[in-house]
Amino acid sequence: MPEAPRDSTIDYDLSEKNKKLLDFIEVLTANPDEVQKNTLAEILSLNANVEYLQRHGLNGHTDRETFKKLVPVITYEDVQPDINRIANGDTSPILTSKPISEFLTSSGTSGGERKLMPAIEEEFGRRYILYSLLMPIMSQFVPDLEKGKGMYLMFVKSESKTPCGIVARPVLTSFYKSSYFRDRPYDPYTNYTSPNETVLCPDSYQSMYSQLLCGLCQNKEVLRVGAIFASGFIRAIHFLEKHWTLFCNDIRTGTINPLVTDTSVREAVMKILKPDPKLADFIQAECSKSSWQGIITRLWPNTKYVDVIVTGTMSQYIPTLDYYSNGLPLVCTMYASSECYFGVNLNPLCKPSEVSYTLIPTMCYYEFLPVNRSNEITGSLNEKEQQELVELVDVKLGQEYELVITTYTGLYRYRVGDVLRVAGFKNKAPQFNFVCRKNVVLSIDSDKTDEVELLNAMMNARTHLVPFDADVAEYTSYADTTTIPGHYVLYWELTLNGSTPIPPCVYEDCCLTIEESLNSVYRQGRVSDKSIGPLEIKIVENGTFDKLMDYAISLGASINQYKTPRCVKFAPVVELLNSRVTSNYFSPKCPKWVPGHKQWINQN
Repeated sequence: MPEAPRDSTIDYDLSEKNKKLLDFIEVLTANPDEVQKNTLAEILSLNANVEYLQRHGLNGHTDRETFKKLVPVITYEDVQPDINRIANGDTSPILTSKPISEFLTSSGTSGGERKLMPAIEEEFGRRYILYSLLMPIMSQFVPDLEKGKGMYLMFVKSESKTPCGIVARPVLTSFYKSSYFRDRPYDPYTNYTSPNETVLCPDSYQSMYSQLLCGLCQNKEVLRVGAIFASGFIRAIHFLEKHWTLFCNDIRTGTINPLVTDTSVREAVMKILKPDPKLADFIQAECSKSSWQGIITRLWPNTKYVDVIVTGTMSQYIPTLDYYSNGLPLVCTMYASSECYFGVNLNPLCKPSEVSYTLIPTMCYYEFLPVNRSNEITGSLNEKEQQELVELVDVKLGQEYELVITTYTGLYRYRVGDVLRVAGFKNKAPQFNFVCRKNVVLSIDSDKTDEVELLNAMMNARTHLVPFDADVAEYTSYADTTTIPGHYVLYWELTLNGSTPIPPCVYEDCCLTIEESLNSVYRQGRVSDKSIGPLEIKIVENGTFDKLMDYAISLGASINQYKTPRCVKFAPVVELLNSRVTSNYFSPKCPKWVPGHKQWINQN
């Protein structure tokens, strides 16, 4: 098994370190099948005695053939009972021989709650290896990045504890709170404008304020800007648009706004913040202009690219980012999830629509389920479908697959739910475009709402119309990102049999009921993160959905096979719907949300 080069803080030679890491990628991609074989054998050997593998009769076998014959392909629901046992305090080796150190909360949902992904302490090292590859790759395309700083907006989210006391939190919160981030050795590539204290501040307002203030103070040193998701970076620009006069005052006087009350944050910022009237005048001049086009390159003039995820549902933010950045390259560096970190983008300056990821074969064991999206396989796979799964080196160019993984952390033949398309090859290793999350129809930030969940929320809301002898005849939805933050829009065509007018407050109750019915990730975005705006219902004229069908047929859809789309994205369709809106209503308040799972809250 090839070993990643180790960091050395003695005789720090950046070019030599970069070369070793790039050579490591060459070695891994030259013979990925052998690496994958060894990766699976190592996972199965380390976990040979765990209950899950014993249950399926593996009996210590580490070869692919026996593993694939005996161990079934599963979804989260299949492994959830085992995860619940661990969450409730069972310390026996159920999924892994190593103790579960924490649960990583996935933004995918199960029964309206975040999924819990088991994690072990050793996994930090594997994730760190993937992080260490990103900047050596980038340095091939953009020189001298070590000579400045990155203005990355990084945030921790709320965490909770399972009934037995195991921490449950998002994967990035886990990483930022780990020693790998907090106590990282000197590396010019992890030289950020944000002090650790501002990143680790749990108050989202204070964290955003202090990070942007530090970024403005060091504006000439900034060579790259970014956040994890495109939506988060745009939210930061909007925050700046709203509060730039406060930032100017802080920089002019060398004092931080009293709204920032966290003592450790204030102390960290004051090491950077010095009175600078000239910089304050410059920021004021730029921010007070009527247009904010190119504001990123105006305030941070040495910025070379924007580092954000703009694949999948995040692609809806590309025009806004282009506007604010004056068309700077939008770079997607890596592909990862709560379950496991997967791969890297070896051509980071490509167009967002062409982003492909090379999966690193030491991270986990990969399998691929061929996907025909007109006839997707959902639920459990039968024996024939299980035999259709192919190895990493056997995927075909242009074919779409659902990703299936076996990890060091106790997931065996687990369906991640991501659909990938083979885009090309690096040596013998395939490269994949991220196509979509299975079944997701609506997403603004890290939320993912599928068609079934939306339907159930709709059914709950319709009860408010019953006293007025009214009902929803047809509906569709739209993720509106023209507002900041973005928000869900539902278009309703009504059947009105009663004579009593429906008051606006009833529609507002419908909005809130839908929000209350959506998953905890959505509700956290509304309540805690403020990354999603109030849900909106737009009432459209009778006959609107007939017009929608007529339009689809005019574009070649079959009248026999046409069914109303439950989510729309195509601009002309959105325009058609908006042209027929008679009234609109917003959710009057935030839905209920508290950290943790409902069953834990009830027990604690």
